[in-house]
Amino acid sequence: MGKRIVVALGGNALGNNLPEQMLAVKETARAIADLIEGGNEVIVAHGNGPQVGMIQKAMAELTRSDPEKYIPCPLSVCVAMSQGYIGYDLQNALREELLDRGIDKGVATVLTQVEVDPEDPAFNNPNKPIGAFMTKEEADKLVAERGYQVMEDAGRGYRRVVASPRPQNVVELGTIRALVDTDHVVVACGGGGIPVFATEGNHLKGAAAVIDKDFASEKLAELLDADYLIILTAVEKAAINFGKPNQKWLDTISVAEAEQYCQEGHFAPGSMLPKVQAAMTFAQSKPGRRALITLLEKARDGIEGRTGTVIVNS
Repeated sequence: MGKRIVVALGGNALGNNLPEQMLAVKETARAIADLIEGGNEVIVAHGNGPQVGMIQKAMAELTRSDPEKYIPCPLSVCVAMSQGYIGYDLQNALREELLDRGIDKGVATVLTQVEVDPEDPAFNNPNKPIGAFMTKEEADKLVAERGYQVMEDAGRGYRRVVASPRPQNVVELGTIRALVDTDHVVVACGGGGIPVFATEGNHLKGAAAVIDKDFASEKLAELLDADYLIILTAVEKAAINFGKPNQKWLDTISVAEAEQYCQEGHFAPGSMLPKVQAAMTFAQSKPGRRALITLLEKARDGIEGRTGTVIVNS
């Protein structure tokens, strides 16, 4: 019997620019179609690091060219733009691949807002660099005029930094669920979702933040009552003592084992650590749920138990 699966695509599945993305999504579509061909319901989430950075930089350059005519584009709007154009390429590539296999399914991208808590401690410690590098003078001007927070980045200049709060809810969940229940393949929560928080009445206000796509994918999988969360990355399995002579690849591990490895510092922050943390959260959210970390092209093998790191709550 098929499973309901949320797939979280890493940056290697999308390329770093428009030409690379158009090529990359063809390979990505084949891997996702393998899961669908196996009888599974698939919901696709994805990152947007290079893409939103490109949009942010373009908008910043436009503002610099004529500051009286153009104002800085809010980060939430840049995330929305990235969802649109990544989704456009992904849904077209998926539709084509499925039709080539004789599978007639609708594929749709949902522009997705994800609620965050304005009291999240992350807002007191913004640490995610975004946008173009700036000189100290340019950075000081943005701090004075717009209240941005900035940091020096590895001797290459200054960059704006924003918070990375945890996702609380998916605003368009009902729409996504309705599409999945009517046999559509859905692309949602792109780039971790457009971060928003509720203000007075029913208004949702965009937040100057970025949401980790692995945590957003986990939240989406949980809310959709998925059976599997697949987090795709650049390695076939997670490992402890990575890059050392005593490196050990991980097969099936429990949440307790994963937690121990996290505490021992085996997983790099900003890389494998959030993937393992998201996998742990999903695996323990309901009996029977499993999370898989593996390569894009190994996703179906992983679901069938032949590879990857599987995290279970036992």
